[in-house]
Amino acid sequence: MRLLVLGGTEFAGRAVVEAALGRGWDVTVLNRGRHPAVPGTRALAGDRTAPDGLAALAGGEWDAVVDTWSSAPRAVHEAARLLRGRARRYVYVSSCSVYAWAPPAGYAEDAPLVEGAVADAGRTDYPRDKRGGELAAVGAFGAADSLLVRAGLILGPYENVGRLPWWLNRIARGGPVLAPGPRDLPLQYVDVRDLAEWILGAVERELSGPYNLMSRQGHATMGTLLEACARATGSAAALRWTAPEVILGAGIEPWTELPVWVPPGSDLHDALHAADVSRALATGLSCRPVEETVADTWAWLRALGGTAPQRPDRTRKGLDPEVEAKVLAGAHGTGGVSDTTP
Repeated sequence: MRLLVLGGTEFAGRAVVEAALGRGWDVTVLNRGRHPAVPGTRALAGDRTAPDGLAALAGGEWDAVVDTWSSAPRAVHEAARLLRGRARRYVYVSSCSVYAWAPPAGYAEDAPLVEGAVADAGRTDYPRDKRGGELAAVGAFGAADSLLVRAGLILGPYENVGRLPWWLNRIARGGPVLAPGPRDLPLQYVDVRDLAEWILGAVERELSGPYNLMSRQGHATMGTLLEACARATGSAAALRWTAPEVILGAGIEPWTELPVWVPPGSDLHDALHAADVSRALATGLSCRPVEETVADTWAWLRALGGTAPQRPDRTRKGLDPEVEAKVLAGAHGTGGVSDTTP
């Protein structure tokens, strides 16, 4: 199988490349060369935002293209138009952010989508950019030969967004940790390697159309995630489970200051952790245990000296230590905090 990955050196793209090489596929990557290509690939240089930035692709032919672009849809539009007729299938890694806000719990792939997206637009906002990328892929390759991977929360090695790496480093430091409750809050996410394996299987099976791509709801909880972090790091940190109302009352931002977590019963929780993923599960999605994702991410992070790469176009994640200490001190003994030591 001949695969072209646009990017292919960071997070999701890198995971796809490594999985494809593991299957013995012939893999070509096109990127700006800012990060070393995975050994075993054919590396082409090109900046898809520049004039003639796709020139290195001239004359090539592939069975499938995987595109993880998340900025101006115009880049997807230009790539898909160029590759139409020279690749059999276009896989665009999109996002569940393309659904119109706020999608109800249990939303499936036929839920209403954001309005105002344009396939050849410049950069607007993340939901419309991703939807514009979808429109670009389908517009060039047709519905039958395009696959839209609507990922949710993605975790695992090579993460360059800062969610799981922040939790691992915070818990590794030890001491009392503000653990956002409830402890049994159900989560949805996908390990980046499981995402990659599903994509390659979908290419082999010639799947098309949109798929919500993440675990079933409750595959992990905030409790199992943070307790796995404590075990992986060997930390003696004390997880202090703190009631959502205490956290929100302190002005702490869900999802960003406390990565992964959003309060139960909120629009955010329904949108991020309550999608219907039956279509993906029925087509082979298999999700590894949260303990494996956490342990492997910690091993990768330690190999880097503890500092994960950070995408410049994503906000920094994590809670200020002084804010954390103040909230814990103020809430302890009021019924808003309970102590657990993994």
